[in-house]
Amino acid sequence: MTETLKSLERLIEVVHELRIKCPWDKEQTFDSLRHLTIEETYELAEALVKKDFDEIRTELGDLLLHIIFYARIAEEQNKFDLKAITESLTDKLIRRHPHIYGETQLDNAADVLKNWEKIKQTEGKKKKSVLAGVPDGLPSLVKAFRMQEKAAGVGFDWEDNSGAWEKLKEEISEFEAESDMEKRTAEMGDVFFALINYCRLSGINPDEALSLTNLKFKHRFQYIEQKAEEKNTPLSDMSLYEMEAFWNEAKKIQ
Repeated sequence: MTETLKSLERLIEVVHELRIKCPWDKEQTFDSLRHLTIEETYELAEALVKKDFDEIRTELGDLLLHIIFYARIAEEQNKFDLKAITESLTDKLIRRHPHIYGETQLDNAADVLKNWEKIKQTEGKKKKSVLAGVPDGLPSLVKAFRMQEKAAGVGFDWEDNSGAWEKLKEEISEFEAESDMEKRTAEMGDVFFALINYCRLSGINPDEALSLTNLKFKHRFQYIEQKAEEKNTPLSDMSLYEMEAFWNEAKKIQ
């Protein structure tokens, strides 16, 4: 732990020094760094899906840099500093884990999550909605999952995934029965939402599942592109039969 703290202290010193001496670092603000932080977060998410631990380590470092950088900017503006961030976080973790640091008895992860949400509702400014803590800017799939988690945290949930499965089938039937395109779009949204709910209740993170499938599709399609290049044939000139044959080859090796 001592060596880790020394290394963290050195990183903080470097960030402070760069903030003073580097022309680019001196110009950065909360606003200018925001899009870079979002990009770094997505890069970490991709590394986590790939389970590329070298890349995960690197991307975690990049995010840590952003945290320290934001803290430095805030300190310069007399808003808060890194010490305030860590103390606030430590206090919150202790407060939201009464089963560890208090007398509360919680037997499983689901109960811990529900209690976490209950405690959250008592903290800070009174929120008008349980869902107020879900950022509007989240990708739709992740946002749906988090809203469902929030609602479940206060008891608005199916008893198990069987109810969610029946709801999914109901939504699919409603989509199939609709002919108006605008209404079909809305019904398809309901299908997605119900599927995400079923995933959640089945212990499957839908974003992770879809990310894995996207990665799988990318690898297999790039295999087809590679084979087309080896045959010196434009992909657009290759028949669907040929592409499917290479796709099946890719399935066997990936």
